[in-house]
Amino acid sequence: MPDSSENFGQIETGDEPSLGMDLPVRSAAGSAAPQPYRVLARKYRPQTFAQLIGQDAMVQTLGNAIRRERLAHAFLMTGVRGVGKTSTARLIAKALNCIGADGQGGPTIDPCGVCEPCIAIAEGRHIDVIEMDAASHTGVDDMRAIIEAGRYAAVSARYKIYIIDEVHMLSKSAFNALLKTLEEPPAHVKFLFATTEADKLPVTVLSRCQRFDLRRVAAPQLADHFAAICAAEHVAAEDQALAMIAAAAEGSVRDGLSILDQAIAHADLDASDGGAQVTADQVREMLGLADRTAQRRMLSALLAGDGAAMLEVVAAQYLLGVEPVALMRGAMDLVHRITVAQVGQSGADALAIEEREAIEGWAKSLSAGQLHRLWQLLIKGHDEVRVAPDPLVSAQMALLRVLHASDLPDPGTLLRRIENLAQTGATLPQTSTTSNPASVTPATLDWAELVARVDTLKPVAASLMRNWVRVIALEPELLRYALAPGYTGDVAADLRDGLLAATGERWTLELVAEGGEPALREIAEQRASDAAAEVRASPLVAAAFAAFPDAEIVTDEPAAARGERNWSR
Repeated sequence: MPDSSENFGQIETGDEPSLGMDLPVRSAAGSAAPQPYRVLARKYRPQTFAQLIGQDAMVQTLGNAIRRERLAHAFLMTGVRGVGKTSTARLIAKALNCIGADGQGGPTIDPCGVCEPCIAIAEGRHIDVIEMDAASHTGVDDMRAIIEAGRYAAVSARYKIYIIDEVHMLSKSAFNALLKTLEEPPAHVKFLFATTEADKLPVTVLSRCQRFDLRRVAAPQLADHFAAICAAEHVAAEDQALAMIAAAAEGSVRDGLSILDQAIAHADLDASDGGAQVTADQVREMLGLADRTAQRRMLSALLAGDGAAMLEVVAAQYLLGVEPVALMRGAMDLVHRITVAQVGQSGADALAIEEREAIEGWAKSLSAGQLHRLWQLLIKGHDEVRVAPDPLVSAQMALLRVLHASDLPDPGTLLRRIENLAQTGATLPQTSTTSNPASVTPATLDWAELVARVDTLKPVAASLMRNWVRVIALEPELLRYALAPGYTGDVAADLRDGLLAATGERWTLELVAEGGEPALREIAEQRASDAAAEVRASPLVAAAFAAFPDAEIVTDEPAAARGERNWSR
């Protein structure tokens, strides 16, 4: 096997090298006892900080702290699963207790890995490095045991170190019991905490720890790491296969190694040397991912409006075992990469030349509005497919909705077209002010102007006149009127006060049971309704409603009250 000590922390303990934290169990004679297969996630645990990928900022901070002898008494490692929290805690324990190959060394960011403390910590048998998980030691009694034992000096190491994994699982009383010791521990004691949910820790604990947020590892870096492991394992793997595994890992090294383990087991054996061959097709089948070529065919059909071709791709992928929700995710990923490529980023960094060319072509031919609308339609479809009783049918319907809306303008363009239509001569039907034949309102008096004059002096009276008064006859100092349906009060006193204030004359008011012109409010509402009907009848707007069934036409209230047309998104 190729020498992988530089990459994976190979530790020499005899004739046979071992990779990772779990070292071979040795017999009394000194030979390595046979061991069962160790999964890659255990076999390739980092043995030095240099092998801890993706956490450069944390390593630099720790290295500077050790070199300057500014060591905190408590460290907290937090982050998602599989990014190296527990491994980092063990590496810190080795760094603080390493004595060097000659036995004279001190704390170092580069532990030697060959001295007795380094080997004992790596094998998990050092008496002064106590590792426990808070999930099974949650009570106050467990913390009291730590506090009591911490009073005594380390037996053989420089520091007595407590590694508590998933520390957020401790009970409130356990945290409280630990606070005093955590704030002022003995000089020889260090606490190393690891958790995936730092927000569940009390602030009193967080304030007493030096916190390191371990980052998700980038997919390209994971792919390179997996390629080196495959080389060490004598496994041939396609670049695209490793890229898919890295993407599926979502930044977690452990998750990625577990998937890689499964892919190697799933791979075909090479007849020439017996080694495994990990291919992209096998990984895609194993993970239930949509074929990228099929994704591009499906998007092409969507954009071309070819429903039959699109449904054929969906059916073929479903028969291959691709779940409908994965198909929707694949389409969303492709639209995202096109959008990112459109703004000059790395969306088109595809491994295949034809895929890169397709993405770049779409990025040039599609507008930003089209891409964002595609994304919104796809994400809505994804949510529907995820909860649908029949995911395949739901996916077909969602994609057909995308297909039918693919050539429609975005809402902003649609609004501009409507405004252009209005500016080039489209007029709204006006409601006649003499629709009631019984009306005898003379032309010399204008009810709307009279209401406007009253509004400046008596707003309450003007509101009643505008909303509820139906004019039957309007003459100098005489108003014959009826009330619009829905109002049962007496408006006479307010009307007299308003008209007197506006004209300086006392008016005669005659209330009639029914008849009269519509109130000014009713006229404005009718105009707004007619305008909305005209706009909705437009072929452009009708197409927009077909694409967005839940859309609404919203009117600006002041404009509606004036009988004007003023539409907003």
